[in-house]
Amino acid sequence: MPSLTLNGGKRKGWSFDLKVYGPLLALLLLVLLGAAMHPAFLSYANITNILTRSAFIGIIAVGATFVITSGGLDLSVGSMAAFISGVMIVVMNAVMVGMGPGWSTVMVGILASLALGFVAGSINGLVTTRGKIEAFIVTLGTMGIFRSLVTYMADGGTLSLAFEVRETYRPVYYDGILGVPYPIIVFAVVAILGEIAMTRTRFGRHCSAIGSNEQVARYSAIHVDNVRTLTYILQGLCVAMATIVYVPRLGSASASTGVLWELEAIAAVIIGGTVLKGGYGRVWGTVVGVLILSLIDNLLNLTEAISPYLNGAIQGVIIIVAVLLQRGKAASR
Repeated sequence: MPSLTLNGGKRKGWSFDLKVYGPLLALLLLVLLGAAMHPAFLSYANITNILTRSAFIGIIAVGATFVITSGGLDLSVGSMAAFISGVMIVVMNAVMVGMGPGWSTVMVGILASLALGFVAGSINGLVTTRGKIEAFIVTLGTMGIFRSLVTYMADGGTLSLAFEVRETYRPVYYDGILGVPYPIIVFAVVAILGEIAMTRTRFGRHCSAIGSNEQVARYSAIHVDNVRTLTYILQGLCVAMATIVYVPRLGSASASTGVLWELEAIAAVIIGGTVLKGGYGRVWGTVVGVLILSLIDNLLNLTEAISPYLNGAIQGVIIIVAVLLQRGKAASR
């Protein structure tokens, strides 16, 4: 007879592993609930809006999956995004004077974003691994540094992209291919590459091994510090890519840019089934987690059931519940 497997145990016949497929089931139930509660929920415009807005957090969360799987944590991603956004805008405004407002100026800004993401990720990774300091402390410190730097650059206000450059850059967020906006395409590509890297490459296997047992990983000739540093570099590059598709949306950056993005990214990773202590991670689950958070946010806004100012509180509760469920499963084993 078919059976429902709650803890991944092996039984004869058909089984449904709630640990693996639970997030997908929750996503399906949310879609059905949304369709029943509001007629516009499944409209093309609303679905496109949900996916486009979730792309920023989604891209960042893919990088966070590798960091958390290897036993690390990065609390600086929101502040890093704000800082990179501010630097991009300053660089493009400066370059425009000599190069004009065309795509050459935009490309310089994009390269500056990627370079800065690489450097920021390297700093987090190297200080954590070479300095032997807890990732929580390191990224908490860089979170404050990045946020302070962008506030200083904006003199407490807002950094705005020159109108001419913004007109050139604007299609990166608002246009797309065959009706699919570019942010969604970028998110999909990053997620696919991330899933391949996690499940099909030595790097992904090493991340899981290190998060599961660092000492055993060292005895297995895995370069633990190098792999962990690479996860933070990957995280920085993911933040940079998210910033590249975010800046043309508003054409500005301030101290409030990226606030709570780290909370949303971590929540998406945990909801998707990646273990917070490390040792097990799945990128496809992170994508599902991002969509769950985005659907909850959209549904609350459409129905006006709860103030949007409480979204952060809801995400915090979701993280706590998800971690409690993980611990409950671990205890049952």
